[in-house]
Amino acid sequence: MTRMSDSSVNDAPVRPVALVTATCRGAGLDRLRTLCDVHYDPWIDERTMRLLDPATLAARIDEIGATVVVAEADSVKGEVLERPLRIIGSTRGDPTNVDVPGATARGIPVLRTPGRNADAVAELSIALLFAVTRGIVPADADLRADRVFVDGTIPYQRYRAWQVAGQTVGIIGLGAVGRAARWRFEGLGMKVISFDPYSPEATHTSLDDMLPEADVVSMHAAPTPETFGLMSAARFRSMRPGAVYLNSARAALHDLDGLVAALESGHLSGAGLDHFDGERLPPGHPLLAMHQVVLTPHIGGATYDTEANHTSMIADDIARLLAGERPLFCVNPEVLP
Repeated sequence: MTRMSDSSVNDAPVRPVALVTATCRGAGLDRLRTLCDVHYDPWIDERTMRLLDPATLAARIDEIGATVVVAEADSVKGEVLERPLRIIGSTRGDPTNVDVPGATARGIPVLRTPGRNADAVAELSIALLFAVTRGIVPADADLRADRVFVDGTIPYQRYRAWQVAGQTVGIIGLGAVGRAARWRFEGLGMKVISFDPYSPEATHTSLDDMLPEADVVSMHAAPTPETFGLMSAARFRSMRPGAVYLNSARAALHDLDGLVAALESGHLSGAGLDHFDGERLPPGHPLLAMHQVVLTPHIGGATYDTEANHTSMIADDIARLLAGERPLFCVNPEVLP
């Protein structure tokens, strides 16, 4: 057997070391392990949640000699970017946990995972629609409290409702989630109309024209300075009497006081919300006492499928970069050769 020369040993490609703090699973994680020496240390599991600040994350990178970082919520900024990183992966549609300009200045490609949770969030929108319109939450509470027959009434009287089939739903925002919600609403027999100034597929060019036509309004816009407070108090008042408002996106997209006023007056018949400023409502908030409102604590994207999706997207793009190919989801492609 011919012995390999020292020079050929030194010229052999160095296998990347990847620190993965995002929650990953499925075939994508298996593929990532074929590409890198993976140190898997997820930020969240069934018991705990912890976030690494830049100093702690940098120390962990130094400890294992990582040149690839895949994170979902840990702060990839400051001294982290002083490390000799080859690739940063953010398992988010918008890599808000990464200092993208800083990474760009150092020539580090930043990968992202747009649409990873689109189906999950769209499904929750449908769940909120039925929970609100069919009184599922208070009906469940009645049964558990042995209040099936209340003040001489029966549940069939208290929980009668209009079916959603045949109603009109107005979608605000036709990004990945809005499109995923659209076909689900159509599958329920609803007429779908939409507003998105950046999508040629939208049926309306004016939100103010769309709102009075909808029995249900479902918010799926991206949170940007342009869309903050998009659903104002005046726009809630312009909705059809008895309409339902759903928001499985972000709380910043609506005027919460305006929504409360529209619900308290009876102008809106109900609402389903999955996000709140600071991730919570303060004790005593009016929404907490409204039986016609269903509240969930930002769980729209909380599916195992979301984790499998973003893992595959990141692993595939890391494979492309390591092979000298262009990744599909790079937020700063100007750093690529």
